[in-house]
Amino acid sequence: MSNPYDSATDRASVLGPTLYFKGDLTAEEDLLIQGRVEGSITHTQRLTVGAQGTVKANIRAQLIIVEGTVDGDLHAEKSVFVKETAKVCGNIFAPIVSIVEGANFSGSIDMDGKKAAQQGGRQDAAAARAVKISGGVA
Repeated sequence: MSNPYDSATDRASVLGPTLYFKGDLTAEEDLLIQGRVEGSITHTQRLTVGAQGTVKANIRAQLIIVEGTVDGDLHAEKSVFVKETAKVCGNIFAPIVSIVEGANFSGSIDMDGKKAAQQGGRQDAAAARAVKISGGVA
């Protein structure tokens, strides 16, 4: 059987359902949170809040996937994916955002942060995409 941690791209960490972490969490490999985290999370790869996971923190990562509960802002360099089992209370900042039907989301979405800077402040109807959503997504 091969070692799942043979290369840097295959490394992943799991915070199990009985784990409670409070403070500033920083990681370089993919991370799956099934326990509770309070504080802040700064991440350079994919971060997944599993169905059993509860996070009270602002999250920064390349890619954020939410299946559980998040109370805090989500900042992703690539994308945020909110699944149908998720409960998110906070703002989402990412160029690509997906919220699946059945998810519970309360906050605003800003998909234009980098584009506005790249366009020198020029905004048109297609470029300015800020949305406020509250309640379940239908």
